[in-house]
Amino acid sequence: MEAALGPPRALLPGAWIIARREIRDQLRDWRILVPIILLTLFFPMLMNITAQQAMDFVARYDAPIIAERLVPFLLLIVGFFPISISLVIALESFAGERERLSLEPLLATPLSDAQLYLGKVAASLVPPLGAAYLGIAVYLFGLWYQVGWTAPAPLLVQVLLLTTAQAVVMVSGAVVISSQATSVRAANLLASFIIVPVSELIIGESMIMFWGRYTVLWFIVVALFLIAAVLTRMGLHLFNREELLGRELDVLDLRWVWRTLWSAFRGGANSLGEWYAGVLRRSLPGLRPAVLLMVLALAAAYIVGLRLAPSYVLPLDPSNLESLSDSIGPQLQEFGMMSAQGWLWILRNNVTALALAALGGVFTFGVAGVILLMAPIGITGYLAGNLALAGQNAGLYLAGLVLPHATLEVPAALLAGAAILRLGMAGVSLPRGASMGESWLKAVAEWARIGLGLVLPLLIGASLLEVFVTPRIAAWLLGG
Repeated sequence: MEAALGPPRALLPGAWIIARREIRDQLRDWRILVPIILLTLFFPMLMNITAQQAMDFVARYDAPIIAERLVPFLLLIVGFFPISISLVIALESFAGERERLSLEPLLATPLSDAQLYLGKVAASLVPPLGAAYLGIAVYLFGLWYQVGWTAPAPLLVQVLLLTTAQAVVMVSGAVVISSQATSVRAANLLASFIIVPVSELIIGESMIMFWGRYTVLWFIVVALFLIAAVLTRMGLHLFNREELLGRELDVLDLRWVWRTLWSAFRGGANSLGEWYAGVLRRSLPGLRPAVLLMVLALAAAYIVGLRLAPSYVLPLDPSNLESLSDSIGPQLQEFGMMSAQGWLWILRNNVTALALAALGGVFTFGVAGVILLMAPIGITGYLAGNLALAGQNAGLYLAGLVLPHATLEVPAALLAGAAILRLGMAGVSLPRGASMGESWLKAVAEWARIGLGLVLPLLIGASLLEVFVTPRIAAWLLGG
């Protein structure tokens, strides 16, 4: 890897040679310049008019807070629209060179793979990001000139960092796609894996801004830069000029997909006993680092839930809590929970939640899956904090209502989360000589081995305990 990267001093100058060539070509193309100019100059003016109209409108109804939250949001949008061009440029970076038949001379240069890759990233990033900064300046000048509004320094820094981080994430992901795609059309279709998450992120940021929770934006900035670092590392790991030159039209071979999945899932076992032995001896030890991360994540979720309890206190009536033990059993029996139907309902919900966590983890390097698994633990901590605030013995309630089935459910969540993390990171740490598709299929097989061999039996046992044991223990502990 060190040889591919080259000496640190030579890496950046070599990458800048490629970036300078690309930027010069972009500035000569009117099809790129015209959208950048329009989005840099016209769009901020339009947002200024929008902000002025919004302020005039809310002034009639004595609601200035709406304008105060709308103007910063428009500042974020002004910065986002120019960097959307970076996605188009980045998607075309390698796939477009292939279609123009200019890829082979580029790859024949003495520059290293890392210099070529980072040069393409910089070339796709610099012009749109410069346009975004200029658009933000035009917007701020217009607001100051028309209504006398100036952005607070922390807010301006946040918007600039968010704009930069979003641009780096979009470009890093798009260059990875372009280096692996066989045509611009295929790259554009795969771009939905970037456009959809970034669009959802913008919606989330707008909600945070309208609620005035600007502190949360700092966490988003850090998360985006971490994701950008992961995508850049993945791109450097995947990029190989020999494979890029030899790659032709990718054909979906379902037989090869099934053989790869089945071989990895089977693990060379000839019986169920051998298969389980392989899960315990080979698959399980490989999850140790991810399990440790999950332990830390679940512990953090519980602590956060406890800390939130004083801020959002539930109206718990001590008299109702004292009579809870007498009504647990009858109420659960009335709703059919202490029965086979209740057990199947709980098991189905748990399996569905883990499946959704795995699906979200695939597209977010495992992050979404971990967050979904952290949510129940955070809620438990929040309820424990509220019970303590109500003067109750929170430990006793947790021991009766949660602990019996949590003895199996928490290990299941730890193993499932660890498998989801490894599945989500499958494209980042590829074994030497393995393709991204092969690595991902093997990660799916390992996730299935852990899920069917360990997580599902634990969930079955946890569901049985939750339906037939936990209510009786809760009635016994809380009855006194």
